[in-house]
Parts: sequence; structure tokens; C-alpha cells
Amino acid sequence: MKIRKIITAIEDIHQEAGIEASQPLRKVAVAAIIENPFAGKPYDADLSSLIEASPAIGRQIAERAREAMQPYDVLSYGKAGVVGLDGEQEHVVAMLTTIFGNVLRDAVGGGKAWISSFTKRAAPGMVVEVPLAHKDALFVRDHYDGMAIYLADAPLPGEMAVICSFANRGRLNARVGGVAADAIKGEDGLY
Repeated sequence: MKIRKIITAIEDIHQEAGIEASQPLRKVAVAAIIENPFAGKPYDADLSSLIEASPAIGRQIAERAREAMQPYDVLSYGKAGVVGLDGEQEHVVAMLTTIFGNVLRDAVGGGKAWISSFTKRAAPGMVVEVPLAHKDALFVRDHYDGMAIYLADAPLPGEMAVICSFANRGRLNARVGGVAADAIKGEDGLY
């Protein structure tokens, strides 16, 4: 698939509510802006070509995101997609299926939990909120978070934005309960 550009956003949060973090919260989001071969065309029931193309895109952006996370390990992940106005939401959903998710897992050394995701159809100039959750146990509540990435000139009507996001820890000052990250079993993707 043709990539027009790749956008990388990095955010380091050092304190919250005046309390300095023992370790900053780093969030990274990487978006590939790609051509949508189905844009502006009649309905097509077979989107398998998008599904098959998604691992190559996933590898590129996941590797870039993992590198941007250094020196931290990835403990949370998420994915998102935005299709331009000449496409269908289902086009970008096809780019984010399980085989795309498996590429993200491989990039971070594994992950048992379901990968949170968000998709929509939109014009350029939007902020996408990519959901984040712990990579090994979905019920680790202090890792429920998100990463915002601004798409200034994307997606154009015939494009899609395919996005992955990673974080190195849970929210700063998290204190609303749930399974603690250091107490997970990491066997079933939930606890």
C-alpha cells in the first residue's frame, strides 16, 4: 500500500496535580497515512486485500513506535483508524484486525490482552484519541488511558490513517482500584 507520510507523536508526563512521578509516563502514537484503494468505488464485499496488507503497515509503525518508547518498555497499547470521506469506516476496520494486532504484540515482545481500538470516517484536521490498556491484563484499571494525535492534513478523501499507540506505565496518581499491574497473572488477557 502506498504511504503518503508517517506522523509520530511523543508525550512525556512528569507530574500530575503537583506530584512528581517516580517515572515519567511516556505515550507514543504513530500514524501511517495511506492510500485507500476502495475509496470512491462501489460497495465491495471482499476487503481481504486490506486485511492482507495490514501487517506490513503495522510492522512499520509499530517498530517506529517501539523505538520512540526507548528507554522504556511498552506496558500499554492501542490502535485506531480514520478513513477519509470517500471511503467506508469498514475499510479502515479491515486494516486493524487480529493480524494487525499480532504485529503490534510482536513489536512489544508479546501481549495477552485484547487491543483497544477506535475507528471513524472524517475529514482532515481532527484529533484522534487512541485508547490504551495494559498489554497483558485488560482489567488493570490504572492503564485505562488514551493518546491524542493530531492529523493536520489527513486523511484526504481517498486515504486512511492507521495508528498504533504505546505507553510505558499507567496513569500518574491512579487511585481508583482494580487489579494492580504488579499483581497480574497475564494468562487470559483479563487479570
